[in-house]
Amino acid sequence: MTAIGGFEPAPAVAVGVSGGGDSMALLLLLRHWAASCGGSLLALTVDHGLRAESGREAMMVGAAVRRLAVPHRILRWEGSKPSAGLQAEARAARHRLLAGACAEAGILHLALAHNRDDQAETVLLRLSRGSGIDGLAGMAPVRAEGLVRVMRPLLGFPHDRLLATCRAHGASWVEDPSNGDRRFARARLRAARELLGAEGLDAERLCGVARRAGRARSALEQATADLLASAATLHPEGWITIDPSALLAAPEEIALRGLARCLVVVGGGARPVRDDAVERLLAGLAAGQAGTLAGCVVRPRRGAFMIAREPAAAAERLHLAPGARELWDGRFDVRVSPLRPGPVTVAALGSAGWREWGVERRQFAGRDLPAAVRETLPSLWSGTELLGVPAILPMSGSNPDGQVPADSAMLAPPFPLGRQAFTVVSDRDGII
Repeated sequence: MTAIGGFEPAPAVAVGVSGGGDSMALLLLLRHWAASCGGSLLALTVDHGLRAESGREAMMVGAAVRRLAVPHRILRWEGSKPSAGLQAEARAARHRLLAGACAEAGILHLALAHNRDDQAETVLLRLSRGSGIDGLAGMAPVRAEGLVRVMRPLLGFPHDRLLATCRAHGASWVEDPSNGDRRFARARLRAARELLGAEGLDAERLCGVARRAGRARSALEQATADLLASAATLHPEGWITIDPSALLAAPEEIALRGLARCLVVVGGGARPVRDDAVERLLAGLAAGQAGTLAGCVVRPRRGAFMIAREPAAAAERLHLAPGARELWDGRFDVRVSPLRPGPVTVAALGSAGWREWGVERRQFAGRDLPAAVRETLPSLWSGTELLGVPAILPMSGSNPDGQVPADSAMLAPPFPLGRQAFTVVSDRDGII
């Protein structure tokens, strides 16, 4: 935990506890660590509902955790389950539920119990799928993922040592039967571990590959961040412009990474864009050609490369009650004031909304608006040709610090834009 660092005084930490030996060992270790630094610990168990007995097992885990005097919550994955890609969907649901519980509890740090054997399996799995540097780097010890900071402090420790920790504390654990299910690739690789180890491809060597690839990935990410900091502009309405000369002069790998990162941000995608597709897009931009990729329209515009949301892709509609908070289109954090008298609909503005917006903007021209909104309006007004971008609606009134008051009438008079309108949060200014 000291090596991970980055903790506030008396840190609040959540830990994912499945009931297996690894997660129970992490719980025991974190309990001591939290006590030593005056922190607090919350244990979270996800019930995926994939087996009839999963609910009872989650309650048993909760009872074991509470015997250690650690608060515990059970999070349930509700709804229908996919028939294909079940493990990937379950993993995504688990991360989503854990992150949501952390945000609800006001906890930034989420600890997971992946160990050295898990890291070796990850590298082997990605190697079998032809992954590059990023994939072979495996799981990072600490990484920001949405609303939480995910930590994996046990990546350097083998599974057997963690079971020994449980035994030393007199703690019991349960084994997940899916770990041996040969339908899943990880289980098949696990079964082949002894054979691979005999050929020298053991956990220690695979983790060495991850460590060296991780160093390379870190350097490439830093170079990409430096390029985007100087060459890219993220506009509040959700589109990005990049200086063509800086992008095309960068080393090809850095240019490709920078372009791919912009596509993920604007397109709201959860996964990286395919390398070959980004290569074709960059080559087209260098030749002055426009393109579409990852739900984005990319084209030269006014001396820059513009990346905007593809209109047909921004089809999500949300109906939000007062006080609700949701992620719209994978990109915008929408928060509805709890003081609103009724629900709002969140959807793409659309061409009709842009025309109506043009009428409305003339009506409030010159009014006393919050500074952040005034700064946004010029780029919004001149950008009506943009595709799939949202509008930040100005609100009536302001308070001394330039923030919009909490009871502002979002999506309501005096600035109605109809059912197609939506509002967005600006994290920088705290306005909605």
